[in-house]
Amino acid sequence: MVVTIGIIGYRNHAQRLISLIDDDSRCNLNYIFHPNKKIEDDRATNNFSLLFECDVIIIASPNKTHYDYLKKLESFSGYVFCEKPPVVNLNELNKLKKMLKFNGKKLFFNFNYRFSELNNILKKYVNSKEIGDIVYIEIIASQGLAFKQNYSKSWRADGMNNKFNLLDTVTIHYLDLMNHYFGTSKNQFYFPKLISKNGTSFDTGQLLLEYEKFNVSIINSYSTPFIGELSIIGTNGYISIRNQVLEVHTPRDTFDKNNFFTSPPICFTQKFNMQDDYKSSLKNSFDFFISHVVNEKEFDISLYVTSLNTTQSILELRSEI
Repeated sequence: MVVTIGIIGYRNHAQRLISLIDDDSRCNLNYIFHPNKKIEDDRATNNFSLLFECDVIIIASPNKTHYDYLKKLESFSGYVFCEKPPVVNLNELNKLKKMLKFNGKKLFFNFNYRFSELNNILKKYVNSKEIGDIVYIEIIASQGLAFKQNYSKSWRADGMNNKFNLLDTVTIHYLDLMNHYFGTSKNQFYFPKLISKNGTSFDTGQLLLEYEKFNVSIINSYSTPFIGELSIIGTNGYISIRNQVLEVHTPRDTFDKNNFFTSPPICFTQKFNMQDDYKSSLKNSFDFFISHVVNEKEFDISLYVTSLNTTQSILELRSEI
């Protein structure tokens, strides 16, 4: 089966998805839709109704347009791949929940970190014998994008329309992973800042999540050197990612010659680049989606529920600031 696809969007992230489609022998990209622009591609169209001829419609347009397109696709009988976040305010989220068409069976929200190597690490080591019970998790993922020459003119820097762009496009992935494994936190706090003074949207933020037995800190920024670090500290060991190296240290009861506690030995190590992990997770997520289409399978409802829970958490954080 060759899956016919129509995509809404053509630049930036949409272009990454177009490249994945073009490289996949299971897929044929029939249409690239934009409501008014003339795109230099034979597959480009301004006619929205043509998308309904396809097996799959991908929504990869700006975040603020997602809900309107989902609404237009209520009568579409095929599969829908929608970039996160699904909606941009609580009113839209409540309306989306009432759309019976979108009950998760053929609708897939692309929280692609669920398909990352970082996800596999969590799956393997959370509450494992090597790590024990989780005590604390810290994630730092940042880069210097806000200091690039054209940043202040980009949509990311537009505080009028995308004040929380970092929260919506980066932090949301890590929050989703936490929700996926630990459920919704009992308390959450977000501290955004504009550090670079370039543009008017927040370029740095820290998210704190409080669970019953441990806390999580997620720091993301466009105003620092590139950093990709992770710490998962447990009662019997810990995991660290630093300088593109992952290490697992265990057990807790490791002593020096004077019988004082000392750092546990490394039981596992490998190279790990968080930037590369993002790229591979996107491909893995797309593969997962297309495999379901090819095999005419419905998606597990838990994916849909977690997507809505993550989105609600993000929107509630935004509404409190």
